[in-house]
Amino acid sequence: MITSGITSGCFITNNINMYIVCADLEGIFVPEIWIQVSKYTGIDELRLTTRDISDYDVLMQHRLDILRKNNLTIHVIQHVISDIKPLPGATEFISWLRKRTQLIVVSDTFTEFADPLMEKIGRPVLFCNHLTIDHLGNIVNYNLRLKESKMKVAEAMQSLNYKVIGIGDSYNDINMLRKADVGILYRPPQNVINDHCDIPVVNSYDELKHIIGNYLEQEKIK
Repeated sequence: MITSGITSGCFITNNINMYIVCADLEGIFVPEIWIQVSKYTGIDELRLTTRDISDYDVLMQHRLDILRKNNLTIHVIQHVISDIKPLPGATEFISWLRKRTQLIVVSDTFTEFADPLMEKIGRPVLFCNHLTIDHLGNIVNYNLRLKESKMKVAEAMQSLNYKVIGIGDSYNDINMLRKADVGILYRPPQNVINDHCDIPVVNSYDELKHIIGNYLEQEKIK
């Protein structure tokens, strides 16, 4: 009777630590939502993102103030989002990745924004925040699922004995990338590179495939 590698109905593997990918959404797989809203409305101030302002609360309060002053409702933003397409090559990269390991999209966006975008990229797992919206569709406030959620997702995965590959492009991704076993900046602006020059930078999905593929292969042969 063959018993090697089987105990109590479970297969035993030497790969005790498996890799999981935690990646930001905007700038990684889809364009920045607020920049698209800025283009649609002609309001330049809405172009500011976490690539420009490191304090997320300051950024969001600024956005909410602009929305109030210009009577912009959730319906306007959702109309803009309905026309957003994934970045070129994003869906192919996600398909490649999910054939090899698990993907969690970890974003500071909101469920009210992200749902149609997740449909377009094949609905990977998404951890994000939500909005408070009144009966007229005005965005009254934003609600964080928890503070430092990106970093804490990476930390939680590590507590489950995963090794984390973190992918981001902005200031609000940095703590996650530093917590991850492997942190990668994907096509970040120069100011983020300058402020965090020790974090590796890649500029294409092919480069991401090469780096991630190497780590996954190394794990297989352990």
